[in-house]
Amino acid sequence: MLNKQGLMILACLLLTVSIQAQNLAEIFKSMPEELMPGISEGNKTMLLVDSTETTIPYMLGEIKKVEHGTDYIKIETSGIGNTQIKLLPVTNDSVIVCVIKTVCGGIEADVCDSNISFYTDKWEKLNSDSFISDITAEIFFDSFQKESENYKYALSLPDISPISAVLNKYNSDLLLIFNFKNHLPENHISEITPFLKSDTITLKWENSSFR
Repeated sequence: MLNKQGLMILACLLLTVSIQAQNLAEIFKSMPEELMPGISEGNKTMLLVDSTETTIPYMLGEIKKVEHGTDYIKIETSGIGNTQIKLLPVTNDSVIVCVIKTVCGGIEADVCDSNISFYTDKWEKLNSDSFISDITAEIFFDSFQKESENYKYALSLPDISPISAVLNKYNSDLLLIFNFKNHLPENHISEITPFLKSDTITLKWENSSFR
């Protein structure tokens, strides 16, 4: 049985979840049309009805909700594009909105590139540099090898930078994926691979920024 202190902590946690869920619905429904063209307030309401996958028709075809949490929602806006929305805490009682728009292409439609932006809960755009460092291919490279000419050559190869970003439904982690293997010819892949730390990086949301 929970003691008095335990009950108070549980009540606070339940209140936080309730506030986040309410805010997500309100913020999502007030999302400006230019960020999700053609999707009406009625469409948004239908997408928020429950936490399971939901597909609904709209003026440009069909949209599908593929993930939904207390502070997160992911919508497939087309066969090659999706939008993720996540509420990130900046103080005990306020949040900012992280929006990731991803487009996939290529022969196998698996070369994905993401754009990350941040907004207030009133959809006022914020300076992304305040919340995340510039994302380039170099963050996946082993900096201890940076004096190598081959390192510099590998980094200078054209079109090596399709990077997709995936927010976590259950926490505030951000997964970055370097999609070079599905994009470059084999000879360029062999030039890059020896200098990589990894083709994925997880950033943590700490002190109001991704690190």
